[in-house]
Amino acid sequence: MSAIEASHTVDNTALLAELHAIVGASGVLQGADMAAYEEGARYGQGHARLVVRPANVEQVQAVVRLCAAQRIPLLPQGANTGMVGASTPDMSGTQIVLNLSRLRATCEVDAANRSVVVDAGVTLQELNDKLEPHGLWFPIDLGANPSIGGMIATNTGGTRLIRYGDVRSNLMAVQAVLMHPPGEVVELGRALRKNNTGVDWKQLLVGGSGAGAIVTQATIQVHARPTQRATALVVPASDEAVMELLQAMERDLGDWLAAFEGISGNAMQAAIDHVPNLRNPFAPEGAPDFAILIELEANAATKYSNLDLQEALNGFLEDQFESTIVNAALGNAQELWHLRHSISEGARALGKPIAFDVSVPRSRIMEFCRQGRALVARDYPFLTVVDFGHIADGGVHFNVIWRKDAAEPYDAAVVQRLRDAIYTMVVQDFGGSYSAEHGVGPHNIAYYRQFTPALLQQWADGWRERLDPQRLCGTVDLGVAK
Repeated sequence: MSAIEASHTVDNTALLAELHAIVGASGVLQGADMAAYEEGARYGQGHARLVVRPANVEQVQAVVRLCAAQRIPLLPQGANTGMVGASTPDMSGTQIVLNLSRLRATCEVDAANRSVVVDAGVTLQELNDKLEPHGLWFPIDLGANPSIGGMIATNTGGTRLIRYGDVRSNLMAVQAVLMHPPGEVVELGRALRKNNTGVDWKQLLVGGSGAGAIVTQATIQVHARPTQRATALVVPASDEAVMELLQAMERDLGDWLAAFEGISGNAMQAAIDHVPNLRNPFAPEGAPDFAILIELEANAATKYSNLDLQEALNGFLEDQFESTIVNAALGNAQELWHLRHSISEGARALGKPIAFDVSVPRSRIMEFCRQGRALVARDYPFLTVVDFGHIADGGVHFNVIWRKDAAEPYDAAVVQRLRDAIYTMVVQDFGGSYSAEHGVGPHNIAYYRQFTPALLQQWADGWRERLDPQRLCGTVDLGVAK
């Protein structure tokens, strides 16, 4: 009997009584109160059986034991900001959403070790607010405010990955509640930067979309806040000049390079047209076809180093004029980053986004964008490409917009054909990834099945069998399709 079939045999009244005894009546939601937990940030909308909100690891343990004993499927959920539907229930109405947002009591900063022990429900903004008095931060820069547990489940990257790495690179230890043995707590790793005592088991829980175990706490490496920043938005002389500029920056300013973000003219214009208080940094000229947002960061005090980052960046760009760049907007970092982070809002205002979070070898990223735009223009001329991304790490958000004023009405079959074409191009023609930083969930699990080698799916199946033999936890199964 499957977990879903078994869950229908449980008396809901008795289940509520047991859950109330564990988390209190206010910790269980049902009916209309569940609406905010049943719909994802972009994809995913379903029906939960109940939403349970434990406040500590002991309550998580007890809920897991109860659900495992009664074969009730669980869906771990953080801030529900994910983009692939992995944090929202399916349509069956059988899953209990285990929302961890109340798991937030612990945020212990060890400034000397440059680490923090933090509960899974603490959000990125809350963590950085706690770190600020210590001159520290967790510098994964996103357009959302996810929970730490969710960031681990998806291995979040962001705009400063080239300087600081992703979550995986900064994760020192995790505490997790297992589905098998039900409710057992494991501590994987320590607050150490060197620990070669065998397999790094915590990494098995990174990027797994919450399947098999529930992360309840983490120890994270954090970083000193920069004392200086220098920012510019530059227009490259050509597509070929983009990589030439990046290589020159890494050669001459690589110790300080923190961001190298590409923005298409369509993306820039969508943000300027639809987000209040934005302006074109290149006015009175129009938005360029393509621009690169560059940021340098340093922790060196000018008292000792005589380093002036803005002066260094200005000098570098001056040397690059007419070779790799043809225009530049300097100065106001807050304004330039506001433009970058407003692109998604601008794209949504144009119409319905068909979002692609992909990556290719960065040496081929401009070629991919050209071919992707050409494919859309040739086969789907009624759609508009609004692309931007993390040029320095090969990531690109290749968003295609079905505009509100499009000549053709929205057609899900057309969207599916477009997805198949773009993902096939990314993976087969460019040796890339169909999910650069959003992870795997119900929205893109079909492409995992299509592009992941059978042997690796078998390995994942064995891992899942050990952690969760009843397949009770999570929305996706990265093993062999059942």
